[in-house]
Amino acid sequence: MTRMPPLTVPDPRPGRDNVRAVIAIGANLGDRRETIRRAIERISRLPLVEDVQLSELYETVAVRLDGPDPDAPTYVNAVALVSTRLAPQVLLGLLHAIEDEHGRERHERWGDRTLDLDLIAYGDLLSDDPHLQLPHPRAAERMFVLEPWLSLDPDAEIPGQGRIASLIERLRADAADTGAEHE
Repeated sequence: MTRMPPLTVPDPRPGRDNVRAVIAIGANLGDRRETIRRAIERISRLPLVEDVQLSELYETVAVRLDGPDPDAPTYVNAVALVSTRLAPQVLLGLLHAIEDEHGRERHERWGDRTLDLDLIAYGDLLSDDPHLQLPHPRAAERMFVLEPWLSLDPDAEIPGQGRIASLIERLRADAADTGAEHE
């Protein structure tokens, strides 16, 4: 009898390739900096998530449905870039679980919050599913998302909407034309 090399068993569920995901992070209640530190630590420990990069922190005015609210507690915002093999729906579900761990309550749309984690982009994926809108429908209008993102990736683009640097220039020009500030 002659020994032969063993056959390799194919993986019945081949893994998905790593995808770069963009997560916006914000908090305007409690110890905002500590909450963001703990949230990014938790994101770093998620399964199939690696190479987590966090932007600098930015303090911004709260934005409500009717615009900036200077009387509300200010936000601390950041953006994280991660490499992940998690499906986007799974990643979003885990981000919501992290928000819940930090006492996030969803009583009022665009209300104050202990932690807000938004999945802004997942590779080049475009989705208009109401439970998974990608890229995030308002990301291109939010300096508190665009500026931290640009600081991590000067060549970044929002799929279907353009380069981050160009979007920032457009928002600044619009604000100068109207005398308003986009937050």
